[in-house]
Amino acid sequence: MWSGSWKQKQLEESLNKAYSDGIREALDQFNEYNFVITDPFLMDHPIVYASEGFLKMTGYSRGEVLGRNSRFLQGPDTDRRSVLEIREAIRREKSCQVSILNYKKDGSSFCNFLHLAPVFSKDEGRVIHFIGVQTPIQKCCRLCTSTDVENDIRKQHEPSASANINANASNHLIYFGSCRRELCRDFSGDLGHIRLHNSFTEDDHKGRVVKHACEAKESDKQKALAAISCVMSELAHFSKYIGKSVSDIRCDSADRVRVSPISSSSLTIALNRIQQSFVLVDPHLPDMPIVHASNSFLQLTGYSRDEVLGNNCRILQGQDTNQEDISKIRQSIEAEQPCTVRILNYRKDGNPFWNLLHTAPVRNASGKVAFYVGVQLDVTGMEDNHSDKGMTSQMKQLGAVGAVRVAVRSLLGAGPSR
Repeated sequence: MWSGSWKQKQLEESLNKAYSDGIREALDQFNEYNFVITDPFLMDHPIVYASEGFLKMTGYSRGEVLGRNSRFLQGPDTDRRSVLEIREAIRREKSCQVSILNYKKDGSSFCNFLHLAPVFSKDEGRVIHFIGVQTPIQKCCRLCTSTDVENDIRKQHEPSASANINANASNHLIYFGSCRRELCRDFSGDLGHIRLHNSFTEDDHKGRVVKHACEAKESDKQKALAAISCVMSELAHFSKYIGKSVSDIRCDSADRVRVSPISSSSLTIALNRIQQSFVLVDPHLPDMPIVHASNSFLQLTGYSRDEVLGNNCRILQGQDTNQEDISKIRQSIEAEQPCTVRILNYRKDGNPFWNLLHTAPVRNASGKVAFYVGVQLDVTGMEDNHSDKGMTSQMKQLGAVGAVRVAVRSLLGAGPSR
């Protein structure tokens, strides 16, 4: 788990490393807009900036918002299909506009027109932030016959409709007889399984259906678009002060070798959920650079993410590192086999620590090696058979490797293998 100070540091660095000083003050001037900025590369995709308008709209303080995933705005009557549409947009790194029922801190609900937009780094060719603009809109309700709902449900379960459920989903809860039905997805384990949930409620309108629809006007959409444009312009302006550049469009340079092939936000989010110190390296790039480093790894070693990505793992080696251990790791990589060694490594400040390192190949959906994962465990001053709450070191490391493999196979597809 993160400590409070470490989490705060990560939230601050999310904006500080991408934009120059003064970005927060510049964003504060847009107090008429309700928006947040989130970072998909931090654990649980947290909010790293919240506007004053957003805080007034929801009733939360800035301290209650920063560091949290935006799901705290959801409630019992939030349409899960709208949530799925948002998640799909994040996974595909696309913009989306969706009307959704959200909840304020006091528990009252409001209809929210959400405009979500990715922010791409032109230098890295990947998304670094998302802008989420919220616009309160009117909620309307209407009654219809149960026959209409039966037809609606039947259409949703036809094969052709199921394949495009996100595109055709309407933003309402369906009350049929005494049974409320919501179509939602269980995302446990990073693998989705669509399920139909029924919750029995009292309903005085037997045979009738109440449809709650959040419908945005064209003026609401234009206001949200203007907010996105203003915020994006400010981010682009302040990124140039530190020699970087951001855009609302992905920009891949043909003559630039990308440091990280992990451009998928969904894969990054899945990897960030793994609360273990580990790195992924790409064996298909020169010098096998690190292409993903977990937050726990950064805590363990003292390095920042920018100092790690693109470098070989030898940055952890020092004058007393045993070369036989290094040779054992190299041989296992050549044989595409797992390996466990107890090796002396060094933190950024020069202090040594004993690292129980487990390395293993990570194959993509086609069965070819896409990455190698290295899971670190600080065993300085511990017994070789150290266990934590009944779980041995080997079990913890194998669990992390398994989680990485599931994420890569399910979300990377054929991936960057050769």
